[in-house]
Amino acid sequence: MILRRMTLDELATVLDWAADEGWNPGHDDAAAFLAADPEGFFVAEIDGALAAAISVINHSDSFAFLGLYLCHPEYRGRGIGMALWTHALAHAGERCVGLDGVPAQQANYRRSGFVPASETARFEGVLAPAPSSALRPATEADLPWMIMRSNTANGYSMAPFLAGWLRQTENRQTLVLDDKSGHAGFATWRSCQRGVKIGPLVAKDLVAARTLMHGIAVVAQGAPLVIDVPREMTTLAGYCRAEGMGCAFSTARMYRGPAPTAGAGIHTIATLELG
Repeated sequence: MILRRMTLDELATVLDWAADEGWNPGHDDAAAFLAADPEGFFVAEIDGALAAAISVINHSDSFAFLGLYLCHPEYRGRGIGMALWTHALAHAGERCVGLDGVPAQQANYRRSGFVPASETARFEGVLAPAPSSALRPATEADLPWMIMRSNTANGYSMAPFLAGWLRQTENRQTLVLDDKSGHAGFATWRSCQRGVKIGPLVAKDLVAARTLMHGIAVVAQGAPLVIDVPREMTTLAGYCRAEGMGCAFSTARMYRGPAPTAGAGIHTIATLELG
């Protein structure tokens, strides 16, 4: 067994594994993920074949996030995943580490020192399109305040990741909502294997969040929207339900170390894989 860092081509393969597990990755995810922390993606190799994968992204000097923890079905039950888990977590050093755990794995994560702090619900459904003249594409000049707002909303910094994630690509774009007081919020959408995912969405209130979501519905052209909503965002979750969006599944947000304190306003997860 060889434990080593992952290449970009291998990350694309691992995202195919994630698609097979129903995680529904985006079409442009691989390059943006790797740019967040090129040293933070790991694989276990057995006889030249990929057996397992994991990411431990050092977002800042004090915070890291664990995701993409997958073992190929052919290699499960042999301790390979746990060996890779231990190897990769060393990359975080003394940082607080977060993850989003599916119910079946939460007991295992507890044994590794992770404590539940919140929950994330994934809502999926079709929203009515509603264009707004207050919406516009994000520009390079918007990056500093969008990163600042997102970091404040989450309670931790993800600046290197967001610097790439919030830039426009063919399959991932960010909309900004302006109002009389300045910037009311922003939201990133990305084309996925199934539908269009929204994340992050950061807005000053529910009215602004609704405008952003229905503006993205214009782009989606009838495709289902997918949005990951933290438990604390009760008004946004209620709105999603009222609009007929179903809860596809939920994960527990868990931390090894002190849980960050989220900021005010409305916010959602950028991507469950990187936090």
